[in-house]
Amino acid sequence: MQLVSPNFKDVLTPNIELKKFPDGDSYVRIPKLKECTGEVTLYHRLYPKQDRSLIQTLLILETLRQVNANVTLVAPYLPYARQDKIVLEGEVKSAETICKLLAQSGCKKLVTIDCHFLKKEGEFDYAGLKIRNISMNDKLIAHAKKAFNDEPFEIISPDEGAKYMVAAKGGKSMKKTRGVYEQGDVAYRAISKLEGKFDFRDKNVLIIDDIIATGSTMFKALENVKASGAKSIACAATHGFFLKDSLAKLRTSCNFVFVSNSIPSPVSEVNIMEKLKA
Repeated sequence: MQLVSPNFKDVLTPNIELKKFPDGDSYVRIPKLKECTGEVTLYHRLYPKQDRSLIQTLLILETLRQVNANVTLVAPYLPYARQDKIVLEGEVKSAETICKLLAQSGCKKLVTIDCHFLKKEGEFDYAGLKIRNISMNDKLIAHAKKAFNDEPFEIISPDEGAKYMVAAKGGKSMKKTRGVYEQGDVAYRAISKLEGKFDFRDKNVLIIDDIIATGSTMFKALENVKASGAKSIACAATHGFFLKDSLAKLRTSCNFVFVSNSIPSPVSEVNIMEKLKA
């Protein structure tokens, strides 16, 4: 049985109802619940509006558990995955907490894409949750080949966390160092250094990462690559948040920018379904 959330309607036909009560609480209905007694694949995005989407997921999972469904959740981006370690005393390891909640609510397996804390493809068990992590690296690199009109190009990642996305293709990685948390309401650690010595003189270069959020990492990488003499530069990622007008800025700072449709955006040019259906 395949269940599809309305937030997956750009690639699949929804058959779950998601609404809001007047006070803002989530309303969930699974019209074909009686048919969900065996293997069920649930397609539901967890970003944007991650807090609401996670609550909807828990409600769906708990309801499916009542009919003894064996649920595989397909969520292209896993929110809270970037808080997978403790930096300061008293912090919450939210990646672990979210995975525990999904498992306890009846998720037998999570299928996700370029999960931030796993840093490689494969099957994993994290916080009691079985996870299949898929990478979009080959599809993003293939798309770059078209962008560069089949001309040769170099591949790099802007930090060692995304090294696995480029290593198999002979790509290189920069080394990123972050500072302490800044003051204010936003938990943010600015990049203090992004190091990498390259000679890209008159070459095409693809910079590939798992996430573009505010774009700060990508902009630092762009500075480095431009300083090395690159002819043409493409910026790509699996998940494109594009916060703080970063998409507009990237479009004026490089020759090409594109991401997958794990999170729909104006530059979601690489289809995740080719990998999810494989």
